[in-house]
Amino acid sequence: MSPPTPNDNAVPRSASSGYVLSALVLVASLLVVFVYWRGAREREMAVVHDDFIAQAEETTALLKQRLGLYELVTRGGMSLFATVSRPTRVQWQDYVDGLDLGVRFPALVGLGYAAYASSGQMSDLQRSMREAGEGLFEIRPHGIREHYGPILLLEPRTPENVDAMGFDMYSDPVRHEAMEQSMDSGQARLSGLVHLVQDGGQPIPAILLFQPVYRSGSRPLSLAARHEALQGWVYVPFRVAPFVQAALRTMPRHPAFRLFDVTDGKDTLVFDTGADPSGAAFQASTTLDRFGRQWRLDFASEPERTIEGRIVGLRPTLAVGLVASLLLFLSTLVLVRTQSRAEALAARMSESYRRSEMRFRSAMQYSAIGKGLLDAQGRIVEANPALALILGNTRDALVGTAFDAHFVDGMDQKVPGRERDSQEGVVRMTRALFRGDGVRQVHLTFSAVPGEIGQDIVRLVQVEDVTERVRAEAQILALNRTLEARVAMRTRELTQANRELEVFAYSVSHDLRAPLRSIDGFSRLLAERYADSIDQTGRDYLARVRNAAARMGELIDSLLKMSRVGRGGMNPSPLELDRVAWEVLGELRAAEPERRLDAVVQSPLPAFGDHGLVRSLMQNLLGNAWKFTRDCEEARIEVGRNASGEFYVQDNGVGFAQEYADKLFRPFQRLHSQDQFGGHGIGLASVKRIVERHGGSVRAEGVPGDGATIYFTLPEPPPE
Repeated sequence: MSPPTPNDNAVPRSASSGYVLSALVLVASLLVVFVYWRGAREREMAVVHDDFIAQAEETTALLKQRLGLYELVTRGGMSLFATVSRPTRVQWQDYVDGLDLGVRFPALVGLGYAAYASSGQMSDLQRSMREAGEGLFEIRPHGIREHYGPILLLEPRTPENVDAMGFDMYSDPVRHEAMEQSMDSGQARLSGLVHLVQDGGQPIPAILLFQPVYRSGSRPLSLAARHEALQGWVYVPFRVAPFVQAALRTMPRHPAFRLFDVTDGKDTLVFDTGADPSGAAFQASTTLDRFGRQWRLDFASEPERTIEGRIVGLRPTLAVGLVASLLLFLSTLVLVRTQSRAEALAARMSESYRRSEMRFRSAMQYSAIGKGLLDAQGRIVEANPALALILGNTRDALVGTAFDAHFVDGMDQKVPGRERDSQEGVVRMTRALFRGDGVRQVHLTFSAVPGEIGQDIVRLVQVEDVTERVRAEAQILALNRTLEARVAMRTRELTQANRELEVFAYSVSHDLRAPLRSIDGFSRLLAERYADSIDQTGRDYLARVRNAAARMGELIDSLLKMSRVGRGGMNPSPLELDRVAWEVLGELRAAEPERRLDAVVQSPLPAFGDHGLVRSLMQNLLGNAWKFTRDCEEARIEVGRNASGEFYVQDNGVGFAQEYADKLFRPFQRLHSQDQFGGHGIGLASVKRIVERHGGSVRAEGVPGDGATIYFTLPEPPPE
């Protein structure tokens, strides 16, 4: 049973307490940081809360102050009634223009006067206005009521204010209540929320402030006397939103709030700045009692997260504390891990030494290559079974013998160019070994190796029997010499066969031309001289014979042309393929100027190849695209290079079925009849031969009725 091996990943017991200590240090430091940060946050939030309360109180005071200014405006109108019994429109207009309401009080719609009259007094009021030259006016709404409160004066004289003249405010319940309270108390009174006549029925919240005007000039003491002496009301209508904005314009920043009218015991929302009490960090409420109305202002601050984001130094303090805690934890952890690694390293080194010794012994014992340890005098200290087998002796008999004594002098060979590796101190050589079965060639590798303390071991030698390999190498060298002769002979035979093939092609083409010319000539003479003796069918047969002969001649020319493509020499050089494409397109357009075709050529298109062959390649490809887009209403040809480095020529012509793509590059293979599109069927075959001569590849993609694309590659230019 083998002894247990230590686990490399096991943590020493002494290090476990160190990890616990580092964890306690981290927890304690984080707790201190949290307590400090919590105290700083509470102090900062208290300051923000005090500022929020101060802003709420300031907002309430500013609204109250603005209402006081509106009361002063109405009191100024009352002072005008103290000088005259009832001011004329001109007097009232002059007074209001002097107040400059549009600039000083933008929320005020105007300053007006509403008379108080019974149904019997209305005729006297209208007669007095007519005598004063102010004309008649219509009271709205119509109907007979006990008392009226029509608007007689309202400035500034805007179209909206003019339309409001004659409106009986005493007939409206909300306005009536405020006018009654003002008459009974003899003081200014605010109305509830109303919709002004000037707003045309739009739901814009507005409020009116009424100031009673008595005929005696002063407020009577008794309630009955006030009712008897009341002449009317000076009033100011104002919209709520502009009123709040004008009141708070001196505050650079104010909290969000909601304004409620709680006079009647129920909450009526007057104004809302968008306050959301559900997520607010702080809330506060203040009351505003003014001119017979009681308002409540509910303030709401921003959420805590938003406030904390604005507090300077709060987050940096937390971040610095966390970083310091982590640094302290990491320092402790590094010390603990250093101690743990030192203990684990010591244990692993002892185990590693034991395993290394076992591996070395196993390698010596079971290696198929002979291995031995030599001392400083070259004597064998230890040998493995393979070395004993190679040297033809037992292991015990080899120990103590000189290693060089086992080899034959004068038959040593050193490996050429590999005698010594100066950096590693390795020496390799081949020596002859004499054994009972004859002389064997062995390959020796000497390398320095340290031994145990007190042992005289300086080198390790590896011995490999290479007799069969040396014999095989000699046989290979002999075969190589004969192979070179056979290759040269086959090359000469192939060259001779190519020459004979060329001579055969030329002889066949010339031998075929003579009978073709005879066929064409005699058929032409027959058609010319004996035309009268031959019927229409015969003349048609003669025409077909001549066409077939001409077609045969063209095929012979095409065959010779294709053979020249693979026979001529090549002179590759850098090319501008876009320039070659434009030249070929220019020639095609010159031949058929009536054709309308949209050509797109990417630029630049650098390439490398034989100029003449590449130009022939582009002539075939662009000629095909030009031909097969003949019937397109909007013909288009594109030349470019894709992301894979392939050049392409694309058209939107008749196309072809993809299963016939391989036939396109075979000589005389056509997918369309001669009547549809003329040609000899060797254009793409020539393209394939040109591309392959350059070491490239070519392929085709097409869709019937949707055009075709020919892709090809050319070699990259050699590095400079």
